Amino acid sequence: MQIKRKPEWLKVKLPASHEFTHVKGILSHFHLHSICQEARCPNVAECFHSGTATFLILGNICTRRCRYCNVEHGRPEGIDIHEPERLAMAVRELGLAYVVITSVTRDDLSDGGAGMFVRCVETLYQEVPGCGVEVLIPDLQGNWDALECVIGARPHVINHNMEVVSALFNDIRPQGNYQVSLELLRRVYRYGDRKIIRKSGFMVGVGESRDDVMGLLHDLVSVHCEMLTVGQYQQPTRNHWPVVKYYHPDEFEEIKGIAYEMGLKHVESGPLVRSSYHAANILTSPTPGKE
Repeated sequence: MQIKRKPEWLKVKLPASHEFTHVKGILSHFHLHSICQEARCPNVAECFHSGTATFLILGNICTRRCRYCNVEHGRPEGIDIHEPERLAMAVRELGLAYVVITSVTRDDLSDGGAGMFVRCVETLYQEVPGCGVEVLIPDLQGNWDALECVIGARPHVINHNMEVVSALFNDIRPQGNYQVSLELLRRVYRYGDRKIIRKSGFMVGVGESRDDVMGLLHDLVSVHCEMLTVGQYQQPTRNHWPVVKYYHPDEFEEIKGIAYEMGLKHVESGPLVRSSYHAANILTSPTPGKE
């Protein structure tokens, strides 16, 4: 299957910069993974150039095979109990004031990896005082006790991506469940400290209709989601779900405006936006919301 040609606004180049090389070196030195590299994120150039990264814990092998994702899937190895300490050392070395932690989906673990998220958050709070922490968690297979453990660690932001609209969810995320993902976000609001920011994200360009997008926005507002990222899906290989449409930047601005009108408090929407794009702005912006 031939991959659809990208428009000019989606073409980016990797910089040959000191910052880019430095971040890669730190990740390698501490034996850490970054979703920026594993998933071929289009913002890897911008993020590494600015000296930031989204850390990928619990290895780099995912137990699921979502049809949009380029992360390797298969049978993961065991848990590295020293990962939280190495993560904290890398954060100190990079001088980060805000950290995003995500993971592969680990359906082989009874808690879906929640315990490791908790340990990473607690270790960062102890070893890097004042550091902002965002966790981007999988659905934990609907294990709400595990979710409450993550909530109890009190990260600044709990993010769980819906990824795609309801009508295409089963086709593109066959091992996930749209309602479980919504329920996870609802429970963060119900059981969490109201100071914990609730965040989600999704892609467009996979064949959704305008009504599908409006429906997803409505669902997110209904479960008290506050922050949102919307980006263009880009097909990693010929074996992945095809791009049906490349949205123009003006269309992303339109989605952003509608999301604000519906009640979202902070929205990043654009062709190259991904779930951790400008993540620190959520805490550094004095008044999140429409400018």
